[in-house]
Amino acid sequence: MELTLQWLTETFAGKFLLTLLVSMVPVVELRFGIPFGIGTLGLPEWAAFLAAVIGNLIPVPFIIVYIRRIFQWLRRHIPRLNSLVDKLERKAHLKGQKVTKYKYLGLAIFVAVPLPGTGAWTGSLAAAFLDMPLRRAIPSVVAGVLVAGLIITLLTSGVVSLF
Repeated sequence: MELTLQWLTETFAGKFLLTLLVSMVPVVELRFGIPFGIGTLGLPEWAAFLAAVIGNLIPVPFIIVYIRRIFQWLRRHIPRLNSLVDKLERKAHLKGQKVTKYKYLGLAIFVAVPLPGTGAWTGSLAAAFLDMPLRRAIPSVVAGVLVAGLIITLLTSGVVSLF
């Protein structure tokens, strides 16, 4: 076990993989993955950006295609989670209202804004509940993730400062 942890934190490939995995986590996504990769693990900016973008995008098609079926299954088989599923559906519909006016451009902008409650996971949920076809939603989410990744990378590396 120690060798595995050592590999994850002391080799370039391990750091890249760990940044990718962190960026797959909902809420955390690349907003934390990039600063983690650069600041904590010491990855070069380009590597942290690439790992975080890939990690953030891996769940996207699965969310868009399967989330409604997953929610139905959870309601049927694990009724204790109904309140959580309701909350997630309400969030998706609420966020979807912001996207509806501008459709795919709106989805890209929504995903690109690196603030809490936005991002690839929530954007993909909104796309699923707005019945956006995968082939049209994916480019919007990818564009948004790339812009968000660029913003976070520039902020993390100090090229751009908020204050």
